[in-house]
Amino acid sequence: MNGFVLAGTSSGVGKTVATLATIHALEREGLDVQSAKAGPDFIDPSHHERVAGRPSRTLDRWLQGEAGLRRNYRRGEGDLCVVEGVMGLYDGDASSTAMVAETLDLPVVLVVDAKAGMESVAATALGFREYAARAGRDIDVAGVVAQRAHGGRHAEGIREALPDELDYFGRIAPDDDLEIPERHLGLHMGEESPLDDRALDAAADHLRVDRLREVAREPTEPESGAAVDRPTGAAAQAESTADDGDRPRVAVARDDAFRFVYPATLERIRDRGELVPFAPADGEDLPACDGVYLPGGYPENHAADLAAGPALDTLADRAADGLPAFGECGGLMALSESLTTIDGETYEMAGVLPADVTMHDRYQALDHVELRAREDTLTAGAGEHRRGHEFHYSSADPAGDARFAFDVKRGDGIADGRDGLTEYRTLGTYCHCHPESGAIDAFLDVL
Repeated sequence: MNGFVLAGTSSGVGKTVATLATIHALEREGLDVQSAKAGPDFIDPSHHERVAGRPSRTLDRWLQGEAGLRRNYRRGEGDLCVVEGVMGLYDGDASSTAMVAETLDLPVVLVVDAKAGMESVAATALGFREYAARAGRDIDVAGVVAQRAHGGRHAEGIREALPDELDYFGRIAPDDDLEIPERHLGLHMGEESPLDDRALDAAADHLRVDRLREVAREPTEPESGAAVDRPTGAAAQAESTADDGDRPRVAVARDDAFRFVYPATLERIRDRGELVPFAPADGEDLPACDGVYLPGGYPENHAADLAAGPALDTLADRAADGLPAFGECGGLMALSESLTTIDGETYEMAGVLPADVTMHDRYQALDHVELRAREDTLTAGAGEHRRGHEFHYSSADPAGDARFAFDVKRGDGIADGRDGLTEYRTLGTYCHCHPESGAIDAFLDVL
């Protein structure tokens, strides 16, 4: 599948709006578009999905490795893939937009904020292109989309200033209706605050769809070919055992409190078992199942509903009886003793894990993460490493005798260089893992 990367000069230049407008413009021309997001984000992909009509793929070299990143790209469907970058093109030591573009050998369309610039837009874009050459990076900066650019003299000035090696892919006019509201952890989700359809339609009007289609290309295979891309370890096991034996029923929390889950994770669960969604924040009880997965999200915004509903009490009883339960970030919070919101209100949670969780008005951790298992646990064998990411505004205060499953090799974790609170057959961690890490496969293996 042909594709290209929409990268920014920095955070806040309007990459997400440019991506949504580009998807919409291509679909108006009859193309079936697959979206993707560089980096570990859950929120921007929710906006992609609303416009493109299918889940967005996550592309992160730290979470997936090069082979896993290529596999995840190829699992996409459609005529053309639009990849939204993360931060600025070259920003990020673990996985940057540039690393994703290099791994897939896709061209880069640079989104430049042109609100207060004209010829300087061309200078900025040329600098990004020349930096790659000077640094010996195999990154093809093909041209620009001018974000927040007016028409007439403004647009023509940008276009005429671009050197021959940089193409002009169009502009997006400034429009207050193209602003997506923000809160802690980032933008509102796509289902909550979708862009105005009229504004999105207008934003797509000035993009050069013909040139975007021409610049897109198929990712190249690595020199070692299929041997590099063949699944190994847990991924290989998942493929080879998907149809063997009984398929476990996995209860997955899916509501406004638990929104942060990779589509690939849900695909992996469906490949190897039966996914049973339930909505604890909406008052639904825990269904009959062989294991429970609580992804991240916003339990702090729904703490009262979670505390009042039956699911957490049922989960506490089932966990004490040995039901495997795995919670990531928001899931960790729900599995803990209590949750205190930013307003100072404290609510009882499931009480399975010995920790009290408190929300703060600024983030407590933000990084790519590497964990090493101290013992056999639900998502890793003793000594195995798991990679993921953490981004949370809460802190967990564990009991003095709390047991931890992981030592943190990179990142912050829960406390004192440790992560993965464990009790019974329950595990709660601040680390979000992509299925390419092996964590979900290891969890499914024990069910």
